[in-house]
Amino acid sequence: MSPTWGTNVRPMASDDTVSNPAPDVVKRLKAIRARDGEVVVIDPRRTETAAMASAHHFVKPGTDALVLLALLHVIFAERLERLGALGDFTDGLDDVRAMVASWSPERVAPHTGVAADTIRTIARDFAAASSAVAYGRVGVSMQEFGALSCWLITVLNVVTGRLDAVGGAMFTKPAVDLVAGAGLYAGGKFGRWSSRVRGLPEFGGELPVATLADEIETPGDGQIRAMVTHAGNPVLSTPNGGRLDRALGDLEFMVSFDFFINETTRHAHVILPPAFALERDHYDTVFHTLAIRNTAKFSRAVFTPSADAMQDWEILSAMTTRLRRGAPEEVAKLRAGDAKRAGLGPRGLLDLGLRSGPYGGARDSTPSGLSLAALDAAPHGIDLGALAPCLPERLRTPDHRIALSPAPLVADLARLEASAASTAPGDAPSDTQELSLIGRRALRSNNSWMHNSERLVRGRNRCTLFMHSSDAAQRGVHDGDRVRVTSRVGEIDVELAVTDDIMPGVVSLPHGWGHDRDDVHLRVARTHGGVSINDLTDEQRVDALCGNAAFSGTPVTVQPL
Repeated sequence: MSPTWGTNVRPMASDDTVSNPAPDVVKRLKAIRARDGEVVVIDPRRTETAAMASAHHFVKPGTDALVLLALLHVIFAERLERLGALGDFTDGLDDVRAMVASWSPERVAPHTGVAADTIRTIARDFAAASSAVAYGRVGVSMQEFGALSCWLITVLNVVTGRLDAVGGAMFTKPAVDLVAGAGLYAGGKFGRWSSRVRGLPEFGGELPVATLADEIETPGDGQIRAMVTHAGNPVLSTPNGGRLDRALGDLEFMVSFDFFINETTRHAHVILPPAFALERDHYDTVFHTLAIRNTAKFSRAVFTPSADAMQDWEILSAMTTRLRRGAPEEVAKLRAGDAKRAGLGPRGLLDLGLRSGPYGGARDSTPSGLSLAALDAAPHGIDLGALAPCLPERLRTPDHRIALSPAPLVADLARLEASAASTAPGDAPSDTQELSLIGRRALRSNNSWMHNSERLVRGRNRCTLFMHSSDAAQRGVHDGDRVRVTSRVGEIDVELAVTDDIMPGVVSLPHGWGHDRDDVHLRVARTHGGVSINDLTDEQRVDALCGNAAFSGTPVTVQPL
């Protein structure tokens, strides 16, 4: 048996982010089943992935952390933990054992909707398998206890010996090493300072987008009055997008790097279109880092850009140079390293990264190591071999040990405890008949710009509200009806799709729609406008630990029109 367990995992509908590092994910899932392995999916919706799985179990939105705690409870209570080689450099195991002791499957089942026997079976099968992996994606992070959930997935893999093990969760050794090489990665930083208005923590030097509208609207020192957007559409991709839409209209100056006049860039005073994708060289540093095999591939630009076209990096470099003019000398002065990198350009930087990486030979003076010239001579890419255990060498902790129980995460369990205590599981629906709203994605709707392609929007309407048949009957609505969905921040009217592939008490809207707005120059998309789920999601709902927006589980009501 080789089980793969996942929570809020939808690789079948995440082709853009899965199929690049793991080609033909459909074939791979089928192969697990074909060799008598199990794929278990826990999700509020029976997704495309769940339909291919050995088993699917509904879970109430926002309760993944409780399920994970219960799984760990079983692992420790039944003495199923097996760290293997990880035990030599892992700290905090006893802390984890103590923290999960009270979270039995019987305790969490009423809160999560996942039966206690189911949790016990999953934990036992996972621990007993010859190889296995627990896997969670972006859906796990987009809830009020998202950081805890992501951490607990890693803990589950560690205590069962699945981290850094063949058949488990492994790490790449990429040709351009963003983790260890070329000074390109500065290491993780968290909570060094907080946002001005709501006091949300920074992460890696960035603030949560949930507070962006606050920072634009609230007067005082540090108020945002100008903004740059780069290939993004935050009006459709951030919580309470309607509020952000209005806030952007009040900026004194806004510039956007984009090809489209979309729901966000329509507010820009200046739009700077960069060279098109086929006019640029391409080396995917991110996906090569996340892949399931060590590979490297460089693609030259297909077309030569026009003489007046500029690539993204050139626009950014030019803007930076002009902004530095007139600035105080101590601010305007570039660091030597910055200046050197600025002079290299993308190809020079890539060559430097390849030569200084693990296959380049720069570290051991090997003359025949990997370089841009060598990679350019292999148009189909280079296979650098299978993933191999690499810990503790690639750990970025100061002592090169796994810290299994970081203090901020352990402390956040008190918030989870309080939340569980305040929830009365099994209560009858309130007078408002409140439901939990979750998002969804489809291959044709991963991003808002894709709706401007006639080929991708043809056919049936895909911007519909999924609702379970029992919830529809209770409200007197039917498949194909127009209904009104209302949250704290807004309301939308949308077509209803009644399906038992959604958990009772949960409704789902796809993301990336909502194109029927003034001054949007997307002809096809406007014809198939749909509605934006982020006109309903609430910017006040965040993961208090990290400040990340809690998109999943937004309280809504649904009424017939």
